[in-house]
Amino acid sequence: MQRVTGKIAVVTGAAAGVGRSTALLLAREGARVVLTDLNEDAGRALAGEIGEQALFVRHDIAEEEDWRTVMSAADERFGAINVLVNNAGVCVSASIEDTSLELWRRLHRINADGVFLGCKYGLEAMKRAGAGSIVNMSSTAALGGMSSLAAYSGSKGSVTALTRSVAAHCKFSGYRIRCNSVHPGGIATAMTEDIRATIEGAAASFNTDPRSGFCDPEDVADLVLFLASDESRFINGVELRVDNALLSACI
Repeated sequence: MQRVTGKIAVVTGAAAGVGRSTALLLAREGARVVLTDLNEDAGRALAGEIGEQALFVRHDIAEEEDWRTVMSAADERFGAINVLVNNAGVCVSASIEDTSLELWRRLHRINADGVFLGCKYGLEAMKRAGAGSIVNMSSTAALGGMSSLAAYSGSKGSVTALTRSVAAHCKFSGYRIRCNSVHPGGIATAMTEDIRATIEGAAASFNTDPRSGFCDPEDVADLVLFLASDESRFINGVELRVDNALLSACI
């Protein structure tokens, strides 16, 4: 359908998982994509797979100078971006009792600081483009209490609150720029392989059991595509869950 033809998108954490699926889908639907990641081999391989529509840039999302480099590379190759998918992040399981200050700071540096910098530099580029959509990858852990994810929940809660602030700022500034957050539950990626291995039988996959708490990366990418497209032009400051009723179920 070419739903994002003419769009220029940056996707962070694009080398694997949701980032890879999102980059492939946006490119397939007509966007030119700047792929960023610390995994250079996988990132360059994906750019080669997509072709002339793609550019890979090595990127530490928590380093401000790296964001300047990414935006400059995007400008030089394609022009000012009008879609930013702040997807890169890390997850470490630990309760509040088991979380050190070092771990807390490490997760916030990547998950919170990285998204803050993305919003800051993405907004600057989108003002030059005249319009845009920022999609921040948060988590159901930001919306419901998860005892084993203290630092991760805190960092994703920061992403969620920041998203609302950015959306409100853009609205009241008269910018045609939107900012929304996506909140997956479990996702069947390499990051969750150990967890899924402990789940009995078919419940580890939604394809075989509709009660499963694990979606495919493409399920999240489909929502990102909608938020990146003009179909969602009046959706701003919203938290959208991809969780198969995880937070809605009472039992």
